[in-house]
Amino acid sequence: MADLWPISRLYEAVLFNQVSEGPMPSHIGMILDGNRRWARERNLSGLEGHREGARKLESVLSWFDELGIGAVTLYALSTENLSRTPDEVRDILSVIETYLEKAIEEQVFKTRGVRVKFLGERGLLPTRITELMEELEADTSKNNGSFLNVAIGYGGRREIVNAVRKMVTLAAKGFLSPEEVNEDLVGGFLYTAHLPNPDPDLIIRTSGELRSSNFLLWQSAYSELFFLDIYWPDFRKIDLLRAIRSYQRRDRRFGK
Repeated sequence: MADLWPISRLYEAVLFNQVSEGPMPSHIGMILDGNRRWARERNLSGLEGHREGARKLESVLSWFDELGIGAVTLYALSTENLSRTPDEVRDILSVIETYLEKAIEEQVFKTRGVRVKFLGERGLLPTRITELMEELEADTSKNNGSFLNVAIGYGGRREIVNAVRKMVTLAAKGFLSPEEVNEDLVGGFLYTAHLPNPDPDLIIRTSGELRSSNFLLWQSAYSELFFLDIYWPDFRKIDLLRAIRSYQRRDRRFGK
């Protein structure tokens, strides 16, 4: 096994050189899936699986920085996830709380020029977590080097429903007519309206599942998709580079 490490590093270097020469996606979405199954196969608790997934995220974000990706949107916790057993939901939220506290205390994103935004239904989350989310957003609100969006308590259908409600409210007050409603207007009411490029160029999903699971339904209409069989805690830099290389080799016609 020891001999495989230099080969892996060599392959990683080759991939990095390849993707560095091609068009880089400006916005990547990631569905972080497989923490529970990763833990189960190792006879570990679900909590340890979620902790390992959070530790992996720290490395992955540094890879995005190295590649110069301008925007990343992470699917960390869906509205459906919140209907899991109370013990598991508590475990997931405890991991989120710990890492939010760490990010604020160490000023991880503030010093790197990353603007952090949380997407989702904050009313579904504990007060302590929403307070930390708001604090981290405020701390990084003046940053414009890159964007990190974290979808927590998020559902794509609910996002669209909320956008429609806002438009209907404006129409009822006489501030919006049916003729004014178009794709650009709808996009302006979505959670990603603050991004220069709200639509991900590439969406990566781990764990072997071949579906979007209610993630950025409007924004992903023409996103390139890349699925991996490995669980999120096993995600490697090589996997990210392979996904980007695949993206670069595709002919994006946007339905034309």
